[in-house]
Amino acid sequence: MIAEQLINEMIPPLKPCDTGKMAKNWMEELRINQLPVVDKNHYQGLLTDEVLMESGSLDRKISDYKLNYKDLFVTRSTHYYDILKLALRNKLQILPVLNEEKIYMGVVSVYETTAAVAQMFASQGPGAIILLSMKEQDYSMAQISRLIEANEVKILSSFVVTDETNPNYINLTLKLNKTDVARTVATLERYNYNVVAQFSDDELISNDKERLDMLMKYLNI
Repeated sequence: MIAEQLINEMIPPLKPCDTGKMAKNWMEELRINQLPVVDKNHYQGLLTDEVLMESGSLDRKISDYKLNYKDLFVTRSTHYYDILKLALRNKLQILPVLNEEKIYMGVVSVYETTAAVAQMFASQGPGAIILLSMKEQDYSMAQISRLIEANEVKILSSFVVTDETNPNYINLTLKLNKTDVARTVATLERYNYNVVAQFSDDELISNDKERLDMLMKYLNI
C-alpha cells in the first residue's frame, strides 16, 4: 500500500481565511490534534491544537496562527512503512500527501494506516504475529526459520526495521500460520531471542486503539 491509496477523505484541509474556532471544532469532531492548512492547493503546514490553546483566542484567522511541519509531507508513492516511521518519529497523527508538482492531495491518518497494516497481516490467513528484538549482528533468518519450523509452524511473511532507540538493534515482525505459538515463542526464547510482543488474529482485526498503538510501538515504525 502507498500513500495515494491511504488518503483519508474525511479529514478536510483548513483555508487561511478559516477561523481558529472552526479548526478547534473540526479537531474535536475528528478526534485529531492536527489539521492541514492549504492555500490554492498548496500545502502551508499543520495547525496543532497546542498552538490554538497557546494563542488565547480562537477568533483569529488561520493565517494568523503559527503553522508547523511546513516541509514535512509524503508523496503519493510513499510506502506505508515509511509513512508510519515518519509520523511516529515526529509524533504526528496525520501526514499530508503531495503529488510530483507539490500539489496537495489529502492526508494519511496514522491510526487508519496502522489498522490497514493489521488488516493486511490478518488477510494472509489464520495465524499469529510475533515481534522480536535483537542485535543486528545476531540476525539470521535461516536460524529463526529453522527454530520456528521445528515446532511445525511456518512463516507467512516478515519485515525488519531498525530500532529508532538503538541503531544497533533491529525489530523483526513475523506473521505465522498458526494461532497457538506458545511452544514457538518458548523455543525462540530458549535460544535467547527476545520476543517483545505477540498478537492473535482477534487482536489484529480489533478496532481497539490501545492494541493498534501497541502494535505501532513494537513495530517501532
